[in-house]
Amino acid sequence: MLGLYLHIPFCASICSYCNFNRGLFDAGLKAQYVRALEAEIRRASDGSAADTIFFGGGTPSLLEPEEIASLISACRESFDVAADAEVTLETNPETVTVQRMHGFRDAGVNRVSLGVQSLIDEELRRLGRTHSSERAREAAGEVRGAGFDNVSVDLMMWLPQQGMPEWQATVEGLIALDPDHASLYLLELYPNAPLREAMARASWSLAPDDDAAEMYLWAMARLDGAGYVQYEISNVARPGRESRHNMKYWRDGAWLGFGCGAHSTRGAMRWKNVAATPEYVARVAGHKDLAVERQTRSAREQLEDALFTGLRLSAGVDCRRLWTCYGVDVWERYGDALRPHIDAGRLVFSEDQLRLTREGMLVANDVMTVFV
Repeated sequence: MLGLYLHIPFCASICSYCNFNRGLFDAGLKAQYVRALEAEIRRASDGSAADTIFFGGGTPSLLEPEEIASLISACRESFDVAADAEVTLETNPETVTVQRMHGFRDAGVNRVSLGVQSLIDEELRRLGRTHSSERAREAAGEVRGAGFDNVSVDLMMWLPQQGMPEWQATVEGLIALDPDHASLYLLELYPNAPLREAMARASWSLAPDDDAAEMYLWAMARLDGAGYVQYEISNVARPGRESRHNMKYWRDGAWLGFGCGAHSTRGAMRWKNVAATPEYVARVAGHKDLAVERQTRSAREQLEDALFTGLRLSAGVDCRRLWTCYGVDVWERYGDALRPHIDAGRLVFSEDQLRLTREGMLVANDVMTVFV
């Protein structure tokens, strides 16, 4: 089934590391944008079956519950959305109140992804986050208090000045929050990030690569012991609580992206919407084409994409399925190049299943160059 992604580009403040398509909150522009987003969804209506809706951003929880409800209604009226669809709302701790979370739940949201990033106050300040570690803990409790039984928490590792003790404290804090799902991402500094400049001014440093690897392996082992299952390079979950929406990205699925800068993939087709929010609103109002990039992928490109994304999963890729879909024997085509990674313990090929080991996940990009 399809996944439906709705991009909400507004933030109350801009974090110093962020490179997503976002801008500062503007109430007037927000109202226009919600109307445009609903119009785009209805314009794409074709009755196709869908089983996930994901509000990403930006900070989608800056919208009012009534606005989220209208967008969910537009999705359900335009597509055959399953009754038990997973409906995720990304939120930041500073936007959480029990009343608002009750409103989002009544609107049809049944999964909350809470952007915590760290449970060390000094690290949060360096990242430009506006919440404290205590506020993050309070927000997690308020989300639970509103009745949500499917809660995810995002963390970031390899932060400026972060060492193993700080990282261990954050992971232990995560476990104490008892989320159903957690994402643990490595900090990526894009070239013009304000954080990069702040690091230079303050002489902040990143831990050596070997220490970052140790942080990753320790965290995954600790989460294993706490009852979480690693199902993707950066994601763990209680059994049955994997992100159904994100699995579409990793399992060669199909999704439609709505909103400024949103990406879509359906079969061989891939496209991206115009990024600037005012231009997006104007194009919707003028009934103009929203896509600024289009690609028709060859069968080989689709296969390579399936291998790239599928190998991120702990279960790896089913080579029999790829043979059925693309008519390619993966081992016959890539086996000679993959053999050194298998011999080094980074990759396993067994019963037509190709997967990275946990140590292999540390060098996943090196392994995946085989498919380029």
